[in-house]
Amino acid sequence: MKVPVFTGALGSTDIARKNWDSFAIGAALAGITIVCGENVCGVDPQLELDQYNKIKKSPEMDRRIEIYKKYHRGYGEILVQMNVEDTRLGVAEYVLDKHKLETIELKWGQGAKCIGGEIKVSSLERALELQKRGYIVTPDPSLEINQRAFKSGAIKEFERHSRLGFVDQETFLAEVQRLRDLGFKRITLKTGAYSLRELAMAIKWGTQAKIDLLTIDGSGGGTGMSPWRMMSEWGVPSIYLHSAAVEFANYLLSKGETHICDFAFAGGFSTEDHIFKAIALGHPHVKAVCMGRALMIPGFVGKNFEEWYKNNDLPKTVSQYGSKPEEIFVCYEQVKTLVGNEEIKKIPMGAIGVFSFIDKLKVGLQQLMAGARCFRVHAITRNEIMSLTKECSEVTKIPYVMDAYRKEAYEVLDSMTSYSII
Repeated sequence: MKVPVFTGALGSTDIARKNWDSFAIGAALAGITIVCGENVCGVDPQLELDQYNKIKKSPEMDRRIEIYKKYHRGYGEILVQMNVEDTRLGVAEYVLDKHKLETIELKWGQGAKCIGGEIKVSSLERALELQKRGYIVTPDPSLEINQRAFKSGAIKEFERHSRLGFVDQETFLAEVQRLRDLGFKRITLKTGAYSLRELAMAIKWGTQAKIDLLTIDGSGGGTGMSPWRMMSEWGVPSIYLHSAAVEFANYLLSKGETHICDFAFAGGFSTEDHIFKAIALGHPHVKAVCMGRALMIPGFVGKNFEEWYKNNDLPKTVSQYGSKPEEIFVCYEQVKTLVGNEEIKKIPMGAIGVFSFIDKLKVGLQQLMAGARCFRVHAITRNEIMSLTKECSEVTKIPYVMDAYRKEAYEVLDSMTSYSII
């Protein structure tokens, strides 16, 4: 990837569907990976199944993959995430056979919730259709009492929920091997803010299965589609979970394990200093940072500008910076150079917003790396950060600010030779 960040899973929600062009094109042009989330095929209104109830055709999945591939420039990739329903429907086989994707992601959860994914459904017919496909829909749309309540307006929408996933070591290892045998070059795993036991399972089993990446999503991550109290109250906070992940990985190495699967950290990250600190905290295991809402927001901003611009109705908060896309988006000309004078007319403003934000992350990260004299991402180590509180130091094992480099400081004071500052 051009920048060590990638998107969180953008799945079956209306937000992901309606804004996919902005997210996918922006990510493709910027050279980062995008994750197409769970249930995209399962909620596709035009989904076609064969006689074995496996996917025969999913226009929505086709659209998402083809958009990213159209603007892909050799860096990053699109990968698809699978939950229980996706596995039952044959999503892996479909995206491999039709689209030749090289990577597939298994999902154990996310930082926002310990249950399956959910979306809102505003029509009774749609709710019944999804229930027939095997999803859990609440309130039960097949009950006459709920149908009457919906028609009278007391129930205004339904919720479609995915089945809960359960995992054991033997089944997990077998599933990873099955996906490799199908032809996938890379297998990744996304896990959430579960207890230390489940974290240990993900690291140990992922290493045994030789998966290519484990994304560890701490509490504080996830999307607003999750139940709000679960978003606010469930799970292990990111810094605690990520500190434990490093501890467990190093413990396995000390016990003779020769290679730990690569990590990506997620859980509420949004800026370049977050990226730097996550990679430093997770050294040498963390290779990238996963961002959800942070990468989506510039897509929304760009989309809003495009709407206002078309209607000649720019608010003052925007018009003070300019009145045309060329004036508003600092990376407009850069994108135009990449795609050409004609193609730029087809690029949604949301995509330019996403591209611009990724460029901001890149330059900001470069500045922090330069300040720390780390001129490659892999050169960022735990020596580059310090803890501002004793509790933080206790949790992370990163030295407290008054202890960081204290030994080296006294070596300078006690030395009789002269030192130069580099």
